[in-house]
Amino acid sequence: MTDSKLDTDDIYEILKSRIIHLEYEPGQVLNEVDVADEFNMSRTPIRRVFQLLHGDKLLNIVPRFGAQVTPIDFKQMKHIFEVTRELDPFAARLAVERISNDNLVELEEIISRLKSYDINKDYQNAINDDERFHDIIFTSCGNPWLQEILTSLHYHTERLWHYCEQYFDSIELFSHTLGKVLEAIKEKDLDKAEKYAREHIDEFVLKIKKEML
Repeated sequence: MTDSKLDTDDIYEILKSRIIHLEYEPGQVLNEVDVADEFNMSRTPIRRVFQLLHGDKLLNIVPRFGAQVTPIDFKQMKHIFEVTRELDPFAARLAVERISNDNLVELEEIISRLKSYDINKDYQNAINDDERFHDIIFTSCGNPWLQEILTSLHYHTERLWHYCEQYFDSIELFSHTLGKVLEAIKEKDLDKAEKYAREHIDEFVLKIKKEML
């Protein structure tokens, strides 16, 4: 049992992270009572958290049964990538003219780290840096509606990254096109930023198709 003063938002972030990082496996059943006991809370806030995660499509609510972590459904992932393939590049395009110097410096630091990683030892770090790179782009696009949509979609793409760890044998899938996105942003080239952001998604999808489908 966790003895803390966590609120509903805290529990939501903890459970969401567990789902994305596969600490809760796809298809696993979560029981309100068990989760409430773990965090020393009543069932009411846990039920609210479950509803929020259901809204993110990370949990399926089963009446009188509990909640089930959503399976990784490749048909649904195809739909998600159809959307991110259009919106991620658009966010990158907007970020070219709106990104702050501090965020640009952080992108440079991320690319530097990615290039130094060993895929066999640092895969999880690479995923974290990949997502941080995208978070900065989404924040820097200056459009809160677009940021919210993409952040929600990336819960699912990040979970797929974790799920597919065994199939990736090169850090270049992370560093190559993201490095090109960074250079395009630094050059203030809207078209190239958009192009390379799309290529980053396409390379990942192609790898998944080759290895798993």
